[in-house]
Amino acid sequence: MAQYRFELQTKRRTSKAFKQAAREGLFNLEWYEAHYGSFSHPLRAFEDYLFKSKFANVNPSALFDTETYLRANTDIYHAGINPLVHFMNHGRYEGRVSSPALSRWNPVDELVPEESATWRKQKVAICLHIFYADFVDKFAECLKQFPINIDVFVAVSSDEIAIKVNKQFCQLSTVSKLKVVITPNRGRNFGPMLVEFGKELLEYDLMCHLHSKKSLYSGKEQTQWFDYLNQYLLKDKHTVKSILRLFASNPNFGMYYPTSFWMMPSWVNHWTCNKAFANDFVEGWGIDISQDFVNYPVGGMFWARPDALAPLLSQSFTYEDFPEEPLPNDGSWLHALERSVGLLSEKQGYKQFFYYPPAGRFTSDKSQIFAQYHKHPEALFNELNTVEIVSLDIFDTVLRRAFTEPDYAKLKLGKLLTEKGVFESPETFLAARNDAELSLRKLKSFKGDVSITEVYDALANELNWTATDKCMYLALEFELDLDMIKPKDEMINIVNRLSDAGRDIWFITDIYYTHEQVERMLRKIGLNIPFKLLVSSDLGMRKDAGTMWRYVKDAIEALGKSHIHVGDSVRSDAQICGDFGLSNMHILHPKDKWQAAGYPVVLTNPLDESQILKWGPLISNCGRYPFFGE
Repeated sequence: MAQYRFELQTKRRTSKAFKQAAREGLFNLEWYEAHYGSFSHPLRAFEDYLFKSKFANVNPSALFDTETYLRANTDIYHAGINPLVHFMNHGRYEGRVSSPALSRWNPVDELVPEESATWRKQKVAICLHIFYADFVDKFAECLKQFPINIDVFVAVSSDEIAIKVNKQFCQLSTVSKLKVVITPNRGRNFGPMLVEFGKELLEYDLMCHLHSKKSLYSGKEQTQWFDYLNQYLLKDKHTVKSILRLFASNPNFGMYYPTSFWMMPSWVNHWTCNKAFANDFVEGWGIDISQDFVNYPVGGMFWARPDALAPLLSQSFTYEDFPEEPLPNDGSWLHALERSVGLLSEKQGYKQFFYYPPAGRFTSDKSQIFAQYHKHPEALFNELNTVEIVSLDIFDTVLRRAFTEPDYAKLKLGKLLTEKGVFESPETFLAARNDAELSLRKLKSFKGDVSITEVYDALANELNWTATDKCMYLALEFELDLDMIKPKDEMINIVNRLSDAGRDIWFITDIYYTHEQVERMLRKIGLNIPFKLLVSSDLGMRKDAGTMWRYVKDAIEALGKSHIHVGDSVRSDAQICGDFGLSNMHILHPKDKWQAAGYPVVLTNPLDESQILKWGPLISNCGRYPFFGE
């Protein structure tokens, strides 16, 4: 009886909210169906929105943007409250940030699933890794309504879960074959799939790989990321049928997954610190990891044609091949593998395709990984103007090098020293110069930092330079670099305006140049405002080591002011900065913006002066403003 009363009250609240939203135009049936499909009744469409909007960036009409509301009001997101209902009942009266529906990204193509006689005949395997017992019910609900018969492979973490899986899954009419294996806590979701099922999966036309996933926010379990992926991989019948139809009618499609979860940071599709762990895949599969941003199934859940992953699935693995727990949040062989499966699919001659929930469209457009890097300069200024301290990286954030390559000044100095007979070639000098810096870092066990003065002292000792020559060569390297730097004009304008608006401006950089040299560079590019300058070689602390951020955090907390940091390095300016609880905004490095714009891969050899002179200025100009929207 209590359950009945609860359900009745819920229906009444939903009906009341629907009538109010429809009356105010905040829910528009025609608009919603145009984006997300037809429904038997307007109330069913509204219920669909209420359900999906807690984890997906779907919109109820052109008048309300779900993503804006939840990003600006993360307490509502973490609490799992419907954004539109909260806005109508509370948010607008509390002055909460909201906006009309925004078009953040428009796919260049749309894949339309076509009915055929073959899509139901595909041999499909569902591969699940279940670490948490409560996910058995979630997966059983999805499998129960799967549109065709399937074989299911399940790796579980305990006898208890195995018993529960066997009991529930064996009762499902859609499950033709069930294989359940108890596995050790090794290899996360990939290990059990590859060790237990890899070669068997090669016998199928298609496979879908999912795993139980939970995240912690403010001490509370959150499943929105999983709910998002599960909805558009296994749960939503319309989406699943569309996936099967698209695979059936496009034999060149090798992998599918929804676009990256919208509440992840903008740089989630970056390699971050994982390229160093990808050597096995580069050497074994011949994939290209030269680009820093990459399309991959963030979260490790996807549909694939097993043939597209054959070099991986056909390998023989043991659990000892995978790193032991606990694993870091980022930076491991498994994190590199997750980023490599899409590249492997393409290396095998297949294409990837995706589903973009806001538009309700399937697409093969890979540019979605840059969707969050569209921002007009005025919007950027307004966003930064809400805090009291704005700190910024320097190189490739407020200043740019005319030829992009940071070592070009050293190469030019090498040419001069070669002409004087000091070195055999510019490349020989560059190698000696950088080796001297690296040796000093090793002597310091990569703690603190190294200054350009220390580098040239070491070179002078090794090469028997006079004190005069040493000082001259050091000054030349800096002057050659100084001569080639240019302002990132839009960024300089924004920084000057922020200072005029009363914001404290800090510059924080990891660089071997001295405090005085860096200040000269900032003055050259047009910064004539008061600012605080933190230089790693001067303070003996670095952003990429975290020591600088610990120092910055203590300084900001002592001041009791709000703060945000802006920079182009995913690792130093965003990921590690965020690890210290500091707000940050990642911007595109010029080379990343060049990639995002769809231009060809160039500047592949940092020692090739002809490449530097040809492509360097074009990339530098392309990246002058670090977002799209200038």
